Amino acid sequence: MARRFRFAGDSDKSLGQNAKHALAAAYALSIYDARAIYTFIPKNGCSTMRLSLAIANGAIGGADEINWIHHNNFTFSATMGELVSARYTFAIVRCPFARLASCYLDKIVGRNFPFWKLDHAMRSALDPNAYTFRTFVDLLADPDLRELDEHWRPQHDFLVYDTYDDLFDLAQLRGAGETLRQKIGFTLHDARRHTRHGIDGLTRVDGCGPDTPPLDILTMRTRGEVPEPASLYDDELVAKVAEWFADDLRLMRARFPQSLMFDPPDAT
Repeated sequence: MARRFRFAGDSDKSLGQNAKHALAAAYALSIYDARAIYTFIPKNGCSTMRLSLAIANGAIGGADEINWIHHNNFTFSATMGELVSARYTFAIVRCPFARLASCYLDKIVGRNFPFWKLDHAMRSALDPNAYTFRTFVDLLADPDLRELDEHWRPQHDFLVYDTYDDLFDLAQLRGAGETLRQKIGFTLHDARRHTRHGIDGLTRVDGCGPDTPPLDILTMRTRGEVPEPASLYDDELVAKVAEWFADDLRLMRARFPQSLMFDPPDAT
């Protein structure tokens, strides 16, 4: 039985002209020997997965060639035939509160390319040090800004199928790796020490909040410290993220409720 494409019914246009499907299909990557499809969702262990996939597909020999993956995000994007005939499909999802905090601490505080993309969209109206977590979240009230960059775009936008053979929780990535090894012979290669995108290896400290200036956080990083991600939120921001990322929250509540950083009772 063919797998149903999640966005096909949203438009009468051909799938090639269906923008929602086209985006999700671009992020559906083939693992060729296994005839498997992995949906690549940024900020969800994606460097580890793309490194592992590049090795599995024979593009690179090991982690010492990891820079290759940053220039080849879509090299393995699946064809229509591969999407339809896949024997196994999977994706890795994440608590939306944790994902957004991780994105902020990495891309916005670090003033990486997504920060400058956002700053350009805002026509540089704000001083860079004014991009507190509260400011960042409040900007995402605008749907266009929510879709501006893949690192904070809702996870549901990347899911090309209605259902997957497996959805894995990023918080349990080691267990996912064992499942993938058993089911399709796929080996995970941990990329974290090579990319240093995340906050692993840093000491998490309380005492910050949603209005902490990003330069203060950068100073903390020089000491090997980082704010506890949950401390960036207050009740108001929890409610906003729950509303603007409602589909992602519903998915996590249904599948991995134990991994939610917050679960506001009024979220629907």
